[in-house]
Amino acid sequence: MDLHDYLRVVRKRWRTIVAVTLALVAVAALVTLWSPKVYEARTQMFVSTTSSDSTQLYQGNTFTQQRVKSYSDIITTPTVLDPVIKELGLKTDADALGKKITASVPLDTVLIDVMVDDTDPQQAARIADAVGKQFSQSVAELERVSDDKASPVKVSVVRPPSTPDAPVSPKPLRNVALGVVLGLMLGLGAALLRDLLDTSIRGERDIKDVTDETVIGGIMYDADSTKRPLIVQADPHGPRAEAFRALRTNLQFIDAATHPRSMTFTSSLPGEGKTTTTANLAISMAAAGSRVCLVEGDLRRPRMLKYMGMENSVGLTNVLIGQADLDDVLQPFGGSNIQVLGAGQIPPNPSELLGSEAMSRTVRELESRFDYVIIDAPPLLPVTDAAVLSTITGGVVVVVGCDIVHKEQLTRGLESLQAVNGNVLGLVVNRIPTKGADAETYYYREGYAPQLPARTRKERAKDRRNEHAGV
Repeated sequence: MDLHDYLRVVRKRWRTIVAVTLALVAVAALVTLWSPKVYEARTQMFVSTTSSDSTQLYQGNTFTQQRVKSYSDIITTPTVLDPVIKELGLKTDADALGKKITASVPLDTVLIDVMVDDTDPQQAARIADAVGKQFSQSVAELERVSDDKASPVKVSVVRPPSTPDAPVSPKPLRNVALGVVLGLMLGLGAALLRDLLDTSIRGERDIKDVTDETVIGGIMYDADSTKRPLIVQADPHGPRAEAFRALRTNLQFIDAATHPRSMTFTSSLPGEGKTTTTANLAISMAAAGSRVCLVEGDLRRPRMLKYMGMENSVGLTNVLIGQADLDDVLQPFGGSNIQVLGAGQIPPNPSELLGSEAMSRTVRELESRFDYVIIDAPPLLPVTDAAVLSTITGGVVVVVGCDIVHKEQLTRGLESLQAVNGNVLGLVVNRIPTKGADAETYYYREGYAPQLPARTRKERAKDRRNEHAGV
């Protein structure tokens, strides 16, 4: 993944990142509220040697710097803490009290800093004061040479402890900041994980991860496509209409050696838009002067004629079983070069009818009459009808609906065509997002309608009169 992919994931999964971040911030805030307040009392001690000679004083200073590192470890031992516990009447032991005490030695000094943590600020100050006094006595006893000779090492308290005013823990700002940082990191990780586990196809980029088949067209998503299925007629200068014209142009150069005249249009799952794609492509081809026969090859859930506003009383099934001739069931669509062959009555054996010799003869007959024969077939995964038709027609075009089909489903659909040696002409990406992180930036989204001359004032007034008159 490059930087662009990470930015795409952030734009696409920002809700996940925000949700995880807010959750971590909430946890940090709750931990801060529930954590007891801890106060810290500090005392500082100075370690020295008793000597008046300069040479001995230098040697004693070096000795003290070496020994002071060990003194800091003695502070948390029972030698120092047991007398403190007895003096203050604490209900604890040396090990438990030692966990509240921290001793450190600043670099290249003979100072010892002692910090005592406690939930009671006054208790922390009392313990720090008692530790400082008792430590001075303990060192004097440990360093005493003999009973009649005093210790050469002296520990003096140079900074007596004071009662702390503010707690040192918890720290709300630090905790919230850590919650934000951890939340962003975990949120980004969760977003990347979701993106990796998401196998749905959202654009041409995802298709290239599945197959090397050529993408011959891309149709952008339109929320009003169910209301305006024949967009080439409803909005001839819109971007979706131009996308179907681009698909028509690309199909003319696919498999130029054989130049298939019959094509099966299918998809992996229902709802990917194969029927509307087929109908709009046929209208685009007819507008370019080609004679087109549009065949309703879905004998299970036929919708083609409903979209085109035509009757479906008789059709392909009647021809296949010998009840009617082609000339009797072909219906012209408007004033175009399109003849539509509906599905007819739904049969009990669609796969057998579509794979029959009668179907093969019908396709050959239509190829001899028309420049293009376009068959709208059922989806590949639920039924085998499209795979059967692929062995009869010159090629197959697979429509891939973004946000509907998953990668493994598209793979299985293409494998079903390969199993019968179907000639896959290419893939059409349908429902391409126009907004959000998955929007394909290289598809043009604006129409390019002809610029009409400005109408005169009289013409506009005439239009308004006609509009009011209902003309």
